[in-house]
Amino acid sequence: MIRKLFSVTLCAFALLLLMGASSVPEQTVTIVAEEGSVSTNSGVTLETDKVSDEAVHGAAGASLIELAENTDSKLLIDGVPAPSAVARMQKDGITYVSLAGMAKALDDTAQVQWDSGTGVATVTTANLNVTAKVGQLYMVANGRYLYLPESAQVVEGRLTVPLWAVAEAFDAKVGWDSATGTVTVTRGSGAIQSGESYYDQNDLFWLSRLIYAESGNQPLEGQMAVGNVVLNRVASPIYPNTIEGVLAQKNQFSTYRSGSLAKRTPNESSVIAAKLVLDGGVVEETRGALYFDSSVGSWASRNRNCIAVIGGHKFYD
Repeated sequence: MIRKLFSVTLCAFALLLLMGASSVPEQTVTIVAEEGSVSTNSGVTLETDKVSDEAVHGAAGASLIELAENTDSKLLIDGVPAPSAVARMQKDGITYVSLAGMAKALDDTAQVQWDSGTGVATVTTANLNVTAKVGQLYMVANGRYLYLPESAQVVEGRLTVPLWAVAEAFDAKVGWDSATGTVTVTRGSGAIQSGESYYDQNDLFWLSRLIYAESGNQPLEGQMAVGNVVLNRVASPIYPNTIEGVLAQKNQFSTYRSGSLAKRTPNESSVIAAKLVLDGGVVEETRGALYFDSSVGSWASRNRNCIAVIGGHKFYD
């Protein structure tokens, strides 16, 4: 009986030991798990940092890819690839850009407005006002008239103009790196000199009146071509070196010598044509022309080479 009781007690003790042994590892696992969770959390934090670093590098990598996709490496502004919003395109050796996109790229404060009714885009900054109209042969910047031979055009929903014109409006310089095939733009003051201070008023007075007298009813480029002839003579060593001097030559422009030219009031297009050529606009077909006429049998028609006909005028070199 005592042996049985001892045996039962021993078994019970053994059972307790077994239960205790079973519970200790379970508690240890729990502690390890808790400590592990702390350690893991700590590890996760470090891993998160590492993952974050990788994510940052990954994001940076993605940004670089995105940057490459959203910039134009062949058009650099102060050495930095231009945003793809400038929508650069080439046509007949001329670089064209979105007026709005390039304006924003040159000055991020630029405000752009579009009037769909008139087809006019307006760009404004603190010191600059630019307007361009669809189909118009010029862009106006701070009262300066910049000739656009192909006119302002809508391309893929963007009003597009030559890069040089936007650059000039923002007083920036355009260059070409032939080694890399890259167009470079260098920012300047941010705004072109105003027309009020740029145009010589005496030159504008005489040239606009001469254009009106000789070609007031002609298309704009015909009027410009007449102005180009006068400026070509000014640039030539065989003619006087001022506009009024050219007009005053004997047997050249009779309306000047008679005094009637000064009394005329030029129409708007004649003034615009004068400003366009004073700002360097040249009608390519008549480049270098020194004579024009609208009559048959003139001295120029018999002695000079006709290089172009625009409207009712022939032009000779």
